[in-house]
Amino acid sequence: MRAGMRGLGLTPAEFWALTPAELRLMLGVDRAAGPLTRDGLAALMTAFPDQTGD
Repeated sequence: MRAGMRGLGLTPAEFWALTPAELRLMLGVDRAAGPLTRDGLAALMTAFPDQTGD
């Protein structure tokens, strides 16, 4: 968020409307992350589990 809002001068609405690919491009990241694999998805699910209404 800091890179988008402070570094690029985006408003919060502009920042949140970007896709990850658009943000990477704007930040000058040349290498694409590649497609999401099963292992990548499993890692994301572990890092960011769904919240339950317990």
